[in-house]
Amino acid sequence: MVIIDPPEQTLKLLREALNTSDEEQEESMEILAYVASLASSLASTQDFDASTWMESLSPYLSDVENQDTSETIEKFRALAEKAILDDEDDESDEEDEFGGEELCNIRFSLAYGGKILLHQTKLRLRRGHRYALVGTNGAGKTTLMNAINNGKLEGWPFHLRTQYVDSGSNVDPVHEAKNVFDELLTSGASKEDCEAMLKQLKFTDVMMNGTIGELSGGWQMKLRLATAVLVNADILLLDEPTNHLDHGTVDWLKEYLCGLKDTTVITVSHDTPFVEDTCTDVIHYEQRAVWGPHRRLVHYRGKMSEFVKKQPQAKHYFELSTTDLKFVFPDPGRLEGVRTSTQKFLEMENVNFRYPGAEKNTLNNVNLKMSLSSRVAIVGANGAGKTTLVKMLSGDTQPSNIGECKLFIHHNLRIAYVSQHAFFHVEQHLEEAPAKYIQWRFKDAYDKEKLHSEAYKITPEEQQRIDDFGLEGIWSRRMKAGKLEYEVKKKNVPEKDNKYYTKDELLSMGFERLLKQTDEKIAAKEAGLDLRPVTITEIQRHLDDFGLAQEFGTYGKIKGLSGGQKVKLVLAAAMWNCPHMLILDEPTNYLDREALGALSAALNSWGGSVLMISHNKEFYSSVCKEEWIVADGKVIVKGASEEREMKAVAKKKVYKKEVEGEELLDKVGGNVNANGDKYKDAATNFWGKALSKKEARAYEKAKKKGDVKRMREILQVPTGKTMPGHDELGDGK
Repeated sequence: MVIIDPPEQTLKLLREALNTSDEEQEESMEILAYVASLASSLASTQDFDASTWMESLSPYLSDVENQDTSETIEKFRALAEKAILDDEDDESDEEDEFGGEELCNIRFSLAYGGKILLHQTKLRLRRGHRYALVGTNGAGKTTLMNAINNGKLEGWPFHLRTQYVDSGSNVDPVHEAKNVFDELLTSGASKEDCEAMLKQLKFTDVMMNGTIGELSGGWQMKLRLATAVLVNADILLLDEPTNHLDHGTVDWLKEYLCGLKDTTVITVSHDTPFVEDTCTDVIHYEQRAVWGPHRRLVHYRGKMSEFVKKQPQAKHYFELSTTDLKFVFPDPGRLEGVRTSTQKFLEMENVNFRYPGAEKNTLNNVNLKMSLSSRVAIVGANGAGKTTLVKMLSGDTQPSNIGECKLFIHHNLRIAYVSQHAFFHVEQHLEEAPAKYIQWRFKDAYDKEKLHSEAYKITPEEQQRIDDFGLEGIWSRRMKAGKLEYEVKKKNVPEKDNKYYTKDELLSMGFERLLKQTDEKIAAKEAGLDLRPVTITEIQRHLDDFGLAQEFGTYGKIKGLSGGQKVKLVLAAAMWNCPHMLILDEPTNYLDREALGALSAALNSWGGSVLMISHNKEFYSSVCKEEWIVADGKVIVKGASEEREMKAVAKKKVYKKEVEGEELLDKVGGNVNANGDKYKDAATNFWGKALSKKEARAYEKAKKKGDVKRMREILQVPTGKTMPGHDELGDGK
């Protein structure tokens, strides 16, 4: 290092620039040391503006040289700038011995959205090397990949042919309407080569002649990879290439990349085992004190494991754990009639599903159960029907044999579904802040985005039936004799003449979507969304629980978020309504190892049910005790015996804990926290958010004093509202 703090080396450069003798300099050493400290401060912030240096240093150096100091200061500034730029940001001095034609050797800066991501960093690439681009979420990895692909870097050799395979996070309706085979022909390859490539990846004739939108996420990624392979580029840029891919395709991709001799590969991936098996070099985003506040790229020869040996602080890339980052999920709240964590709220028996026009069923004779204690991973090959199964479980689609099977979903069940294309929704709000997006989505006390989705949108045919019936609206719902009944208000009919209809009766009238919307709004009200303040301050508190700081959540824009930050936003938005069940479709996509560790810890400590589709066994095995294997149209349940054992024990054991002499059981039919935490009644506030230790202590202190007003303040109970299990709080009036 040339410039350090304290600035002894800077002082050497200053003395080199002066036109005075050593003796004269020694006499003015106190002044020179001060000037060197000023210069060191400027250099540490990468400020090498000539006028700034002149203005800052001239008043002091004029006493030393007794003449015009502009020439000396400019020489000093140039020496300092050269020294800091020449500071070693490439660890591989022996790279020339490693071989490979040099494709580029440039120095550049990179910014995005007014934020400097890289400043005066060096990038040297060689043919045939496979580089892993490594950095934290939000460091700017995808931005750099885009800049390389578009030739936007200073000094970039424009003769190099690049091919960028993105992560597939954006859903483009125009692109999805294209024919699969025609898309592959855009690579410039012959029809014969295109067909051979698709068959190598096991595309069927039906898939080749269909549209891109008809393919699952995994098959769409295969198509992007096939196109990239046929282009035969100088530099292949892969952004999260294993997203959505099954194990067989990942193995194929590894073999293909390792067989490349003339193509340079740059990969961004949070799949550490994949990176370890494919990379020959690591390019790491680093920030050192000598470089000031900005990052640079540092190159290391060897695999990820060798890189970690040189940089032990980077070992988190191999560990599914977290240190500082923590996700806090809201308590799911009570579910009417569900008293234990093992009592089922969802059940399927003999369920089949077939897409319209298909010759055979996608799923056959499915038998499944779920409860609050369920932790399930759905695994299987791309296109096996995993997402189809999830859509039935979430109520988005119905079984094909609806009259011959059993499908029970609790009428008040709140489900948060984070799909593999979840970015599509947030990217309709790119110019807004994340907090503004959540405010828009929930300001009407229900999930506007969900009710506007295709699964909930009232069709023209149903709207016609509503008009013909003269239905003004469904006003309320009740349970009578074990059946759900809905209060129906007809147009031009007095409210006193409203009638109740059973759910089956309304379904037979063709009001399916209207009923779904009604149930969703009632479930949201049960979560307290009609009372929860949808202010930016409250929303930012919620975003803080998911690791999205105010800088990004309130003051940033969605378009400036990295893939990992968008996942945090999508997850936070999904959890706003305090769901009982969280469905995650490929949750490991885009999150770095630390965030995955935080997500794993949050899921394991959460009181709700978890269902995930994932090809990342390391992650899902850290959370899920049960697997549903989807293959050949069947769903095989593995590990359910553990849940059955738990139920058997539950019959013999009373699920309660003493809380200062009171039972923990929810006397109005609510949830029981299976882990029986001490003081559970005071562990969450009215909105289901966990109390901090400080708040919990304050609550216990107020309780001992009988200070009901203070207790209500701590639990954030709105005036006029009571809180189940806390009769002593009253309604606050």
